[in-house]
Amino acid sequence: MGKKDQTRIPSGMAGIVRYGEEPKDTIKIKPEQVVYFTIALLVLEVILKFYG
Repeated sequence: MGKKDQTRIPSGMAGIVRYGEEPKDTIKIKPEQVVYFTIALLVLEVILKFYG
């Protein structure tokens, strides 16, 4: 007799990847804070250039 057509079912989560799960111990910085910090560094550099 011939082999029957067998379908294989993947084990576990069937290949589904969850990207939404993030570690909760990370430091979260808003993009606005990065912009403000960069501007503050530029102003400090200009001040130090003229007074240094």
